[in-house]
Amino acid sequence: MDLPVMPPVSPMLAKSVKKIPDVGHVEPKWDGFRTIIFRDGDDVVLGSRNERPMTRYFPELVDAVREHLPARCVLDGEIVVITGERLDFEALQQRIHPAQSRVEMLAERTPVSFVAFDLLALGGEDLTAQPFGRRRDRLVEALAPADAPVHLTRATADLGEAREWFDTFEGAGLDGVIAKPLDGPYQPNKRAMYKVKHERTADCVVAGFRWHKSGPVLGSLLLGLYDDAGTLHHVGVAASFSMARRKELLEELEPYREVDLAEHPWGAWADQEAHAGRRMPGAVSRWNATKDLSFEPLRPELVLEVAYDHMEGDRFRHTAQFRRWRPDRDPSSCGYDQLQEPATYRLSDVLG
Repeated sequence: MDLPVMPPVSPMLAKSVKKIPDVGHVEPKWDGFRTIIFRDGDDVVLGSRNERPMTRYFPELVDAVREHLPARCVLDGEIVVITGERLDFEALQQRIHPAQSRVEMLAERTPVSFVAFDLLALGGEDLTAQPFGRRRDRLVEALAPADAPVHLTRATADLGEAREWFDTFEGAGLDGVIAKPLDGPYQPNKRAMYKVKHERTADCVVAGFRWHKSGPVLGSLLLGLYDDAGTLHHVGVAASFSMARRKELLEELEPYREVDLAEHPWGAWADQEAHAGRRMPGAVSRWNATKDLSFEPLRPELVLEVAYDHMEGDRFRHTAQFRRWRPDRDPSSCGYDQLQEPATYRLSDVLG
């Protein structure tokens, strides 16, 4: 491979803001695996956000790149799985598997698509120093002949339309919008863009915690919600705390640590058969099989209000943010019925 921009490249990032800024360009925020594609003839590399190649996991995308992209190019975008008319991040996560036979089977059952939103190189030309507006024009031109599963992201300069996208596209599984200054160069690993994401709150039961990797302080709180049958499901974690706050939380939780694991709603986490059909706090991490996901149980009597952006199936898609304790709430009242559901929107309409 001999390109003007060579792998690995760390992608340009976005900083969170509350309102959509008027910078001349807004596009949907795709919920998938951020990927930079490098193509030089038949040589194709799919680079991840952490600069590790993901090429072996998506053979069908490698074939699509060879069919639909220019012979020599470097594109920034997102790998996604589309199920029906929604993005399906859970199915996308399943595509990362060590067994080649499993990789090939999943490539047929849950094929991925690629949504492109930036162009770093074309032919023998390095475009990273050019303003984004110019790169966008070149990207539109380069992808004009392309067809599914390769897509060009939609974009608008109209703030009113961008706000409408923010409200409606969530129904197709997207989680916000990205605003990009038109005059900016491509800046790897720099937060030179702006992201606006949905934020909601929920009252959750705190049923356990994990230790911090640095020592005997709290690492994360394990959150649960009850379904209609009265089963407490593990729905995610709250984990962004200062070191001082981690120590304080450990003291606050101490009165709830005396618990009989046999009577705890997640007491069967060590039994691998118990993981079938639902995600539990002791499950092995798909990304790091050596990561210690064991947890310290707590009596499920505390209620915590958290902020979250959106759900992926029956779990929080990202780490939830601690807001406040809710001593006025009964844990049994913390169910899925409190969660806001976005109106359904057709993903094909988002893709255009």
